[in-house]
Amino acid sequence: MSKLSDHITKGPARAPARAMLRACGMETPDFDKPMVAVFNTWTNMGPCNMHLDKLAIPVRAGIRAAGGYPVDFNSIAISDGITMGAEGMRASLMSREVIADSIELAVKGHSLDGVIILVGCDKTIPAAAMALARMNIPGVVLYGGSIMPGTDGEKDLSIQDVFEAVGAFASDLISEDELDVVEKGACPGAGACGGQFTANTMAMAMTFLGLSPMGTNDIPAICDEKNEAAFKAGELLMDAVKNQRLPRQLITETSLRNTVTALTATQASTNAILHLLAIAREADVEFDIDIFDEISRATPVIGDLKPGGQYLAKDLYEAGGSALVGKKLKQAGRIKDGPTITGRSMFAEIDASTETPGQKVVLDFDAPVKSRGGYGILYGDLAPEGCVAKLAGHGALQFFGPARVFESEEDCFAVVEKNGVQKGDVIIIRNEGPAGGPGMREMLAVTAALVGQGLIDDVALITDGRFSGASYGFVIGHVAPEAAHGGPIAFIEDGDIISIDVETRQINVAADLEPRAKNWTPPKPNYPSGAYAKYAAMVGSASKGALTSFPFDKKDT
Repeated sequence: MSKLSDHITKGPARAPARAMLRACGMETPDFDKPMVAVFNTWTNMGPCNMHLDKLAIPVRAGIRAAGGYPVDFNSIAISDGITMGAEGMRASLMSREVIADSIELAVKGHSLDGVIILVGCDKTIPAAAMALARMNIPGVVLYGGSIMPGTDGEKDLSIQDVFEAVGAFASDLISEDELDVVEKGACPGAGACGGQFTANTMAMAMTFLGLSPMGTNDIPAICDEKNEAAFKAGELLMDAVKNQRLPRQLITETSLRNTVTALTATQASTNAILHLLAIAREADVEFDIDIFDEISRATPVIGDLKPGGQYLAKDLYEAGGSALVGKKLKQAGRIKDGPTITGRSMFAEIDASTETPGQKVVLDFDAPVKSRGGYGILYGDLAPEGCVAKLAGHGALQFFGPARVFESEEDCFAVVEKNGVQKGDVIIIRNEGPAGGPGMREMLAVTAALVGQGLIDDVALITDGRFSGASYGFVIGHVAPEAAHGGPIAFIEDGDIISIDVETRQINVAADLEPRAKNWTPPKPNYPSGAYAKYAAMVGSASKGALTSFPFDKKDT
């Protein structure tokens, strides 16, 4: 068959290219095989991705067994858990764009016939889907899997517990020795953070978008089944190349709605909103931020998963995995059928799954964890372009109180660490948006400290930044326009009364902001040059997915 890779391997004029490829190990019969990329995001800077180099071995074997020729590439990965609360966290969201660009340039630059993308920490996963949507060539997303639970000797732990322990230590609720026990016990080895945090959220999203084979992403990182699944994923890529199953056939309004429904039902990370908007945009699918509110209102939570619930990703895998969530949704008529990368329909994949008898991780819709999903999209004086309320872990839908304004995450954390926040406060953290940060840092250090101090249900937090999947409480992020672009959040002052009503979708301030806006001058950029400055100049609104790959004058403001 005619192949994209023929552009670099066929004909007399390509002799120089073939000569160089022979130096890399290709032999004459290999030039007739589809040439596909094994694109890795391996790094030993963090447990999420540190095993992906080994996972690539069975992937390559599966590709060869199915008649393909694998070639390897690698990109960066930023560890959200390691950089959380630090300056380096600004690089996290930026890395999503760099990884997506890297995949596109490597694969298109070499005219490859397909790609399997090995992913782990948070931004590598949406980046993979964004690149596939752009290129629209056969591709598979393979998630390295979740970490196993840690332990303090008595109960299971995740990285969420460490962040919360920091807050507890700051409030003298635990000793330094007790903090040390949690620190040393939380992360036992390879794999991404263990709750329904952003990595596991987006891994589930890849399954419901049809870009990952059902069940594969659920397998924890250290399980023996992961290698077998990786081999099959390599074979699957070659089948997708042969049958030309393309990403834009899979990423549709239907599959996006299915994905939002599944994530809502499992109380997943609000980062999914940012990433799914970006993926839809790359696939040229009209998909508005208000859809998340619509689906969340109509979808009860049936997954009892951390951060707001009891169980970890390992428990979901043992209960039946993403397919079990899909089965409950299908039975309730809440999702629609559609194609997947395997060639079988989503419903066929779901029907082939089994539920572990007696499991308590995924409940029935007649007895849900919560009657309403955990996403809310609000508008008002404070967010004319919208903002995202995360409702995981509590049932409150309204908050009313005085503003406590901080110009950065560090300023806020310094006060929280000294027990300087009071019950009833509405914490405002600004200048942390996509452009203003730049990089839209996550506020887990602050939210976890509030949890550790027992304040999380008694304060609200509003930011033009975003939240970790491990954050919970009455938290509102993605405020747009952001402060750096002159959004109303830039003009809030201490003591202004903020009112939040998720039911009416309103977020307002009882203050005349217009005079303040007239006297406002934009803050100086934190970075005058380099990659950070380039990102700040290019990035669009969080309400559109915070993309850099589209000019402002078309769709972003």
